[in-house]
Amino acid sequence: MATKKKSAGRPAKKRVSKSPPKKGAKKAGKNKLGVKNSLVNNINAKKKKGTSLSKKKSTVSKKAYGDMENNWGKGSK
Repeated sequence: MATKKKSAGRPAKKRVSKSPPKKGAKKAGKNKLGVKNSLVNNINAKKKKGTSLSKKKSTVSKKAYGDMENNWGKGSK
């Protein structure tokens, strides 16, 4: 009986398992209220949920809210 000889010149190939496919870039996340992060969205989401604070207990100052209202529609570029 004749037996086959292995080729002496080349080592056996190692099998490498493929890594899982890479995940795509994440989109801008939403906060725990389920809305895009912005002061207006957060205020409106809390109103809708029924957990908004009264004006007396508000954490947004009148000046900050007024400045924000004045800049509505003007993108920061």
